[in-house]
Amino acid sequence: MKKLLAFMLIMTSLFINAQKNNYNFLIGTFTTNTPSEGIYSINVDVKKKTHSIQYIAKGIDNPAFLAISPDSNYVYTVSESGDKSTINAFKFDKPTGKLTFINKVSAGASGPCYIAVNERHIITANYGSGSLCVFGRNENGSVTDLIQLIQHHGGSYNKTRQAAPHVHQSVFTPDNQFVITNDLGTDYVNVYKYQPDAEKELLIAFDSLLVKPGSGPRHLTFTKTGETAYLLQELDGTLSVINYNNGRLNLLQETTVIRQPDIVNGAADIHLSSDEKFVYATNRGSVNNITCFKVLKNKKLVFVQQISTLGVGPRNFSITKDGKYLLVGNQKSNEIVVFKRNTASGKLKATKIRIKIGAPVCLVEF
Repeated sequence: MKKLLAFMLIMTSLFINAQKNNYNFLIGTFTTNTPSEGIYSINVDVKKKTHSIQYIAKGIDNPAFLAISPDSNYVYTVSESGDKSTINAFKFDKPTGKLTFINKVSAGASGPCYIAVNERHIITANYGSGSLCVFGRNENGSVTDLIQLIQHHGGSYNKTRQAAPHVHQSVFTPDNQFVITNDLGTDYVNVYKYQPDAEKELLIAFDSLLVKPGSGPRHLTFTKTGETAYLLQELDGTLSVINYNNGRLNLLQETTVIRQPDIVNGAADIHLSSDEKFVYATNRGSVNNITCFKVLKNKKLVFVQQISTLGVGPRNFSITKDGKYLLVGNQKSNEIVVFKRNTASGKLKATKIRIKIGAPVCLVEF
């Protein structure tokens, strides 16, 4: 009887997954000089090729990047407003996509452009000031005042873009033992030991990896085990494959998203498909495209496809959890474009679904 029940549950799950047509996303945006009014929730029906949009948080300046807490009960976002930037906390009602404001605190530094959250803390990357900040989370979901600020120093080869540090991403490692930061201004990927029970020094410098000079490390994504990270470098389009082991980083491969000469680069976002068989990366600049790579058994990458994102400024994108679709936020053309994924080949094909929304810069499925 138990075996029959287990079989029925598996078959039901497979059926539901096969029949899924609706996807829900939270959308962070830039509001300055754009049509956007704040944070949005969208529902996409891929079968009917329709979508719906609702405002869920108005009145926040540039709620660019956002993150959902591990228990899906809260949402945290930066308000990217120079020296007046803040970190904002919301109660999240997942069934309706509704956000209820809890509190906000000073970001502690200028230009927060990325936010990551775990069960106890919030980490931000501050592009403007070249630093990272640590905040706590209270039981009611509210965010505490700043606990720790780590200031980076130095620069690198590109004197126009790398005259000073510019931290572009700070993420918890999958084992939750370390925090990784990508500094576009110094060409360093830095590793900090995470000490969640410490009162002040929650992050302690542990290791670093100097990547290609002038490349500008921007975003990385980990495999589920955390043994491999794929790093996209904004300034020259390099894509690096990095081995990770207990806080230590080692370069395994360098490839590139560049497939044609004489272009302006602006490599932006990178994600791994849920089956970990393909890596995707966007490039803005003069090309506005997305590139697909196949992951080999040794974790190295080989080129598969490069296509237009059908818009301008593909700053961020998201692959649906079932791996069937990929949504690109074209920031400068104020539109989200939906692509269908061939899960076997990794190749993308545009659908007719295009969602008009002001300056989309962060897409998070819920």
